[in-house]
Amino acid sequence: MFDFVRKHNRIMQVALFVLIVPSFVLFGLEGYNRYAERGATVAKVDGQAITEQQWDNEHKRRIDRLREQSPNVDIKLLDTPQARYATLEQMVRDRVLAAAAAKGRLTASDQRLARELQGNEVIASLRGPDGRLDMEAYKAVLARQGMSPQMFEEQVRADIAHRQVLAGVMGTGLTTPAQAGVSLDAFFERREVQVGRFDASAYQGKVNPTPAEIESFYKDNPQLFQAPEQASIEYVVLDQAAVQKGITVNEADLKTYYEQNLAQLARQEERRSSHILVQVPKSAPAAEREKAKAKAETLLDTVRKSPQAFGEMAKKNSDDPVSAANGGDLEWAARGGYASKALEDEVFRLKKGESGLVETEFGWHVVQVTDVRTPQQRSFEQMRPELEAQVRKEQAQRKFAESADAFSNAVYEAADGFKSVAERFKVDVQTAANVGRTPPPGTTGPLANARFLGAVFSAESVEKKRNTEAVEIGPGQLASARVVQYSPARTRPLAEVQDDVRKRLIASRAADMARKEGMEKLEAWKANPASASLPGNVVVSRIDPAKQPPQVVEAALRADPTKLPQFTGVDLGTEGYAVVKVNKALTREAPPAQAAQQEVGQYTRLWTSAEALAYYELLRDRFKAQILAPKPAPETNTVQR
Repeated sequence: MFDFVRKHNRIMQVALFVLIVPSFVLFGLEGYNRYAERGATVAKVDGQAITEQQWDNEHKRRIDRLREQSPNVDIKLLDTPQARYATLEQMVRDRVLAAAAAKGRLTASDQRLARELQGNEVIASLRGPDGRLDMEAYKAVLARQGMSPQMFEEQVRADIAHRQVLAGVMGTGLTTPAQAGVSLDAFFERREVQVGRFDASAYQGKVNPTPAEIESFYKDNPQLFQAPEQASIEYVVLDQAAVQKGITVNEADLKTYYEQNLAQLARQEERRSSHILVQVPKSAPAAEREKAKAKAETLLDTVRKSPQAFGEMAKKNSDDPVSAANGGDLEWAARGGYASKALEDEVFRLKKGESGLVETEFGWHVVQVTDVRTPQQRSFEQMRPELEAQVRKEQAQRKFAESADAFSNAVYEAADGFKSVAERFKVDVQTAANVGRTPPPGTTGPLANARFLGAVFSAESVEKKRNTEAVEIGPGQLASARVVQYSPARTRPLAEVQDDVRKRLIASRAADMARKEGMEKLEAWKANPASASLPGNVVVSRIDPAKQPPQVVEAALRADPTKLPQFTGVDLGTEGYAVVKVNKALTREAPPAQAAQQEVGQYTRLWTSAEALAYYELLRDRFKAQILAPKPAPETNTVQR
């Protein structure tokens, strides 16, 4: 059936047209949209369902965003049941906050949205030296996430509204030093301990397993001796960079581009300015704001009378510590390079040497323009190398976009080989052997791409050895592969892994022996403390574990300080066992004043986060949020001993 569709696609197109068009007439587009959105309900918020399809789509978007931000990250780590469930929890959280924002009529103004976008790191990275945003690159970045600029901006606006829901809690956290001190003193408390280690490595020489025991361990732990599935593949890559190299730009196109984009190509005027900030929040009482304004006006009068004294006045009076150290200097900046639109407008309103006063969300600014730099428009000949690179890039983008669809269709139609694709698109057919789902460290290119490898090891690719779909493996890169030979995952034979089995069995038995002897010593020393043979005292804490394992430190700190000295045992897993004698509880040393203040600040932020979480739980109940999908079990790595 599949081959028939491939060979008679024109007939199938006509047949599908005959079947689909009447359906649209009878049921309408809306019915199809509803059908597409149907699926098992995995969660509900405020009576609205989240479907399994929506969940899948959102998780895919998350992975795509992470791939865009960190191309070298192993995306497979996110493609687990636990990671998918975390995505669903975040979707529920977003829906709860959206419902609360709607009920509270919380919105984001255009000005607030503009400030948020201006501070976005991704958008900032797309700005050129002149401060202008590369709109084509901006659209391309969003398109790879399935969004248009309008969709992205609405999402940012919604995010701002959602943050406002918790802002009342997050912005009002307050703890006194006395309150924080109770928890901080407990967390930083110290213990004087003696630690007796029973290291598994010391017992390995006492273990000599028989062939029968080795075979039994091998049979009981087959998961430890697996050879992963592998494939030998051939693949082709369509690369925009390669397309760009083959493009020749003629002189007429360059001159036309220069003339049509003269305004955009002109360098922006830049200004150097200094400021004195009189800080006062807009939420401050009117009297406090008027006092700040009066101070700023006095400073303005002074600098207008003595412009040369601006730097010294900024050092003494400005509440901006960064610029104050440099006499208030804000350095060179074009439009779009200022933290506040009001400040920017004032700087570009003033002439060189003039001073002015402007209010922003930070307070009042006394501003002085110290220099103006207006670059001359460069000639066509001066800009020719840049123009040629830009035009070649734009033509390559258009040509790649046209070629991408044709490439996708070509690898699909070819089905079982890339000869015709290679000839048509002038690309090489590459090969790779022993390819696995998880690439080795240092792997680059398609063989390091999670989506590409996912397509390679899909059921249809492995079973039918057909060409995979064209997969986007990076900006301006598409690849398709075909499995030539496939080896499924298997348990390696005992003869092949005998040495590994023996080492693992010895390590397991040695850990058991260490644990047994450690537990026997623990009981004996509890019964007769004087008989305990332990090393000298060490002081441990969460800040300074004194080279002790974390389990030992936590066990020592959990000991009841009213019942010291006391013995406790700590299982160190494959490393063995430890017997800990906790002798004294020591209060922590008082930190320096500045460190103590920072600790209280950190504690306040943690406490505030806990309050925000509690408030969110109340909102969950209010809007009847439910997750209906079963929560996956946590990932574990257990080894049978």
